[in-house]
This record gives sequence, C-alpha cells and structure tokens, in this order.
Amino acid sequence: MGGMGSVRNSLPATASGGGPTIVVETDHPLEACIGAQYAGWPIKFDDYFAMGSGPMRLRRGREAILVEHELREQEDRAVGVLESRQLPPASVCLQIADECQVPPEHLCLLVAPVSSLAGTVQVVARSIETAIHKLHAIDFDIRQIRSAWGAAPLPPVAINDLQGIGRTNDAILYGAEVTLWVHADDDELRQLGPLAPSCSSRDYGRPFAEIFSAFDHDFYKIDPLLFSPAVMSFVNLRSGRCFRFGQARPDLLGKSFGCESAS
Repeated sequence: MGGMGSVRNSLPATASGGGPTIVVETDHPLEACIGAQYAGWPIKFDDYFAMGSGPMRLRRGREAILVEHELREQEDRAVGVLESRQLPPASVCLQIADECQVPPEHLCLLVAPVSSLAGTVQVVARSIETAIHKLHAIDFDIRQIRSAWGAAPLPPVAINDLQGIGRTNDAILYGAEVTLWVHADDDELRQLGPLAPSCSSRDYGRPFAEIFSAFDHDFYKIDPLLFSPAVMSFVNLRSGRCFRFGQARPDLLGKSFGCESAS
C-alpha cells in the first residue's frame, strides 16, 4: 500500500464464523488502494506471466485508471508484488525496472502464489481496493472518498492456485465488509448504493470456483458487477447520514473454505 495504509490480523472473524480477519485502514484510499494495492499490471515478458501490484505501479504510471486520476510517483525506488508461482528471470526484472524508470538495483520484487499464506493474505487484504474499483465501474466519483476501513475473513490456504483464486475471491464477495467516509450527495448514494455490493451481480450466489469454471476460467466473461465486497457502508461527511447495502453469506463461505465443525 506504499506506506499509505495499514493491514493487520484481528479476531473474531467477520462472516466466516471463525479464524482470523484481515483488517485494512487508510486515509489515502486512492493512492494506497488504486495506485498501489490493485493488481492492475499484467506482466507478460517472454514466457513469464504474473499479476503485478504494489507502489511500483505508481512509478510506472501507465494504466488508464492511474492516468485518469493523475496518480504518479517520482520516488527513485520501485517496490512491487508479483502473484506467481515462479521467480521472475533476470530479463523480466530488467524489463520491469525499465518500465518503472529505475535502475535495476533500485527495484524490489516480492513473489507469492495465491495458494500460499502470503499470497492469500495479500489478496484478501484488498477489500477496500475492490470496493473502490467497483464504485469507479458504476461511475461514482472515487475522489469523493476520504477514508476507508475494510475487513474480510482469511480463508484456509488452498491446495492449488485454482482453489486459492476461488477462496480468496469468496472471502471478498461473500464475507468482506467495507466502510467508506465520503463527501457526496445522499441521493447519489441512494441511487448507486444498491449496485455497490456483490449481490447486485447476476452471477452472485455460488462459490467463485463454480462461477469461474462455468465461464471457462476467463475473468472477462464474468459479470464485472460481481467483483465487490459483500457489504458496503457509506458515511456521508456532508450530511451525517449512513447508508448500508448488501449482506454477508457465511453459508457460501463455509462451502468454499471447506470448513467442518466437530460434532
């Protein structure tokens, strides 16, 4: 998050019924979540592929959403996270450094697959980022967001990356709760609020692994309205009113996480 937010473990969990909760807080939501945390850089060099996140994206500054909101960074170092099972070869590291316009010795990369504890945490910690990205998709001016808090249950580490993708997405779609402090019009929040949580999607209501399989493992075929937290609350700093939308689904989380209770 580029030093502009905090991530911590907390108990008890939210909708999952047990286990740790990953709590995220920031007073710089655009810079921390959209500028740094969002995995918006598909890194494709030679035969290597990874999804890139972290503040190195601010240093690169090429993505449309970064350009639109004038999110750039001029630090002389670049730090990023690669969601991958393989370490990048030297040629890929050199290319990343070149695109970030830093010397190779000023580039720091962290690599983790989603089916690892580190990979699981860094995806589940995107509850706020997912909320902001969804609001941008439904034409809410995300510059109105002043502060944000989010929490999502930490799933068990998956046995493979495909299962990991399912569990981490379900943690957000069916278990995450996000509160945003905004300067907005109440009528705008009443109108757009019902579209904000994941339940507004036509694909809502099944574990993500089932949805992903039904669409041939192609994210772009899935209804984009699905990718959002289960519950979203807006505290309007202009009017003093609070608006809450969505609901958690512990039943789907239990199914996705493979949790069994002792009798």
